[in-house]
Amino acid sequence: MGSTTDPKLKSFIQYDRNTQFPIQNLPYGVFSTDEKNPRVGVAIGDYILDLKVVEANGLFSDILDEPVFHLPELNPFMAKGKEIWTKVRQRISKLLQDTQNNELKDNEDLKKKALVHQKNAKMHLPFRVGEFTDFYASRYHATNVGTIIRGPENALQPNWLHLPVGYHGRASSVIVSGKDIVRPKGQIKPSGAEQPFFSPTRFLDFEFEMGFVVGTGNELGHPIPVEKAKDHIFGLVILNDWSARDIQGWEYRPLGPFTAKNFATSISPWVVTLEALEPFMVKKEDQDPMPMDYLKSSNPLTYDIVLETYLQTIEMKEPERIMRSNFKYLYWTIDQMLAHHTVTGCNMRTGDLCGTGTISGPEKETRACLLELTWRGKEPLQLSNGETRKALQDYDRVIMKAYAENEHFRIGFGEVSSQVLPSIG
Repeated sequence: MGSTTDPKLKSFIQYDRNTQFPIQNLPYGVFSTDEKNPRVGVAIGDYILDLKVVEANGLFSDILDEPVFHLPELNPFMAKGKEIWTKVRQRISKLLQDTQNNELKDNEDLKKKALVHQKNAKMHLPFRVGEFTDFYASRYHATNVGTIIRGPENALQPNWLHLPVGYHGRASSVIVSGKDIVRPKGQIKPSGAEQPFFSPTRFLDFEFEMGFVVGTGNELGHPIPVEKAKDHIFGLVILNDWSARDIQGWEYRPLGPFTAKNFATSISPWVVTLEALEPFMVKKEDQDPMPMDYLKSSNPLTYDIVLETYLQTIEMKEPERIMRSNFKYLYWTIDQMLAHHTVTGCNMRTGDLCGTGTISGPEKETRACLLELTWRGKEPLQLSNGETRKALQDYDRVIMKAYAENEHFRIGFGEVSSQVLPSIG
């Protein structure tokens, strides 16, 4: 366990035991207080530590060779590499600790300038997304969807247990939590129909994924070894990869998802570093057949992270939890995903985002999208107020939360919250 995740660490910032953002977390985000000057900050309790202010006061001058935190994106900082990430995190932790002779704690003027209450801040997309790749790495999800579409005897495609299946998505429509979703339109051809027709999607769905963001990439032609993959990953975000199931059902053959997925992908505003998640590493399930050598890790670990989806219809006063899964249910690890992505020599770059694919588990409550929860509409979702859902309706709000927790503290990711708006025109 690294020193920055030591449960004995205490901050001079007061917060509740159940806060998502204790001193052991320190996730990065981009915020503004006037919408004109977005800059980088770190969440601590109910506050944001303004790293632009900290940097301007020379507190990173012995670590960074140039200013990076006054910018409206994390990319320049992420490009500095793991050694710098570690040193900056250690410095931030030290500045926030409840210790004597603390350069931040003992400087009232600096504290006033550097600490911003989260309620007074607007969050922005935390990094400039270079490319977006979406994987399909949950065996439970792939099996359920395959069973629904092809039947249980052909649930998994022949390649699925041999490699992390993925496809290249659309980076321009990756958006931050809080931005609402306009119901997309497209071609639809229901079962039994002779011809397709153009319509707003009738089966809009959410997909609970996690995303990992590349901090430092690799040169073209030089793959990232699986054992080195984590050195290139800056952190994780919650990711909702919205899906228009009926549009997808007509268009996906032979090349896979296109307009059914390109209209929006929502992510959380806070990026949780891999270092913050180290106390929650667990051994992953055995893979059978044994992966090829380039995918084989000497220490196959994943993370114990709780994933929850809430739904609030326009008739509800409060959102209701409809799903609870866990990151550890992924069959393929993020290390294997990145290694496979680059095995051809594909060059990753700072800010590239990779989604894990929908993270479903073995029980019905752990099915992480409506397609699975309702078994393609045959088992409508029953809500406590008497409403039912086979698909998302206009003005439904989807809220996703994720956290890792032990007896000492909770590491939270914030949330991804978006409302579905009617189609335009």
